[in-house]
Order: sequence, then C-alpha cells, then structure tokens
Amino acid sequence: MSDANINIAEEYLRFTDAGDTEEAAIRRLMDIITILRKECPWDRVQTHESLRGCLLEEAYEAAEAIDNADIPNLREELGDVLLQVVFHSSLAAEKGHFVLKDVINDECDKMIRRHPHIFLKETVKSVDKALEKWENVKRKERGNGSHRSRLEEVPRALPALLRSYKIQARAAEVGFDWDDVVPAFRKIKEETEELLEAYEKESKERISDELGDLLFSIVNVARFLDIDPERALESTSAKFVRRFGYIEESAAAKGRRLEDMTLDEMDELWDEAKHLNK
Repeated sequence: MSDANINIAEEYLRFTDAGDTEEAAIRRLMDIITILRKECPWDRVQTHESLRGCLLEEAYEAAEAIDNADIPNLREELGDVLLQVVFHSSLAAEKGHFVLKDVINDECDKMIRRHPHIFLKETVKSVDKALEKWENVKRKERGNGSHRSRLEEVPRALPALLRSYKIQARAAEVGFDWDDVVPAFRKIKEETEELLEAYEKESKERISDELGDLLFSIVNVARFLDIDPERALESTSAKFVRRFGYIEESAAAKGRRLEDMTLDEMDELWDEAKHLNK
C-alpha cells in the first residue's frame, strides 16, 4: 500500500467515529468535505453553479418527507440539505469569500433583528402582528427601494406558481388588488377566451403568453381563497396518478393492456375511479 493510500485510510478511520456533540458533528462533516475536495474527482470539480440543482433537489426531497410524515426519511434528507450548506460554504472559503461560521452568525443576527418582540421585549399579541414586525424589519434592512424592486426580490428560483403568488401578494400590499374574488373569477374566463383565440390563430408565441396569463389569473383566485396553488396542484397530480393506476389495474384484471384500449374504454374506468374516490 502506498503512503498516499495509508494516509487516506488513516483519514477514513478518523472520520468513522460520530461526533458526540453538535459542534463535533458539524466539524466532522466540514473535515470530510475538505478531504473530498482534495481526493474525490467529482467533488473536486464542483462549483456553486454545478451544485445549484442538487441544493434544490435536496430541499424538495426534505419537503416530500414532511408531506409523507416520514420522520426517518426527514432525518436523512435534512442531512443532505446540511451537506449542501456545508459544501457551498467550503467552496466560498476556498475563494476567501466567507466560511460556515459567517453563514451561521449572519443567520443568528438576522433572527435577532427580525424578532424585536422577543429580544427587545416589544409586545406582540398575535401571529399576524409577529409577521408584521418581521416584514417591517425586512423592509428597513433593504432600504427604501421601489415597489417594483420589492416584486423583483421574490426569488426566480421559486416554483413559478409560488413565485407568482408572492408577487401578487406584495402588489396587493399597496392596494393593487380587487376587493373580492368575483372579478378574479371573471379574469379567468377572459384569459381562457384569449387563449382559445390565440390557439385558433395558431400563434405559438401568443399561445404561450396567453397561457401564462391564464395561470397567473388562476393563482390570483387561489390567493383570494387562501389556497396554496402549489399544494393544490400537487394534490391533483397525486389524485391523477391514483386514478390512472386504477385504470391500469382494472384493465389488467380483465387481461387488457392500456395500449390496446380505446379512450372511451379508459374514460369509463376513470369515471369508476372518480366514483370510488368520492
């Protein structure tokens, strides 16, 4: 065995013992990332940009564990999210930008600033008031920017439905909003008609534009009804999968393949699935 292999083996043995405190555990993870950046061909070439997708994916997987009430999986997925935080911090440290300690301390300072009702003993009587305090502090931190800049601050990396929801909510804060949901429903009808018109004229660019307008108007109705459009669509997608599964299972029980069935036959089974679901 070469000296290099012996050194790596010694490093491995050093990292097999779990940290007995949170500080030791974090240090163990940081040290492992440092070694991987030196020794692993894949880890060595990673950048903030190349890991962007991994960061989003791990966050979504943690969210799915929460949705499934799967606590063991949540523990694992939170570890993957933490790995991404430490990895990005390690990359920044190599460039002399910041270190993990800075990330943690900045977040601590932010939490203290944004909770004056806790750390400055200000009185807050409700959740709504606490959120109002939070938003007020955020605005002070960002200065007196334009209302447009407030909309632009909503991260583009958010899912499109969620981002449009937040943009609309911020516009509503200054009164750019209908008084009730009825005009919002009418807007859906208007945008649907405009989408149909674009389709009939076979204008691909305009179809895309009008479809976006329709989705945006649907999100507006969701906001008025206090419904999370992302969760609503997720629920419908899951429902579709269940019903489609029923079609496939029912067809298989009759010795049929979906590929050999007509749409009318599949629709009949779809209606059965809807009835059973209700």
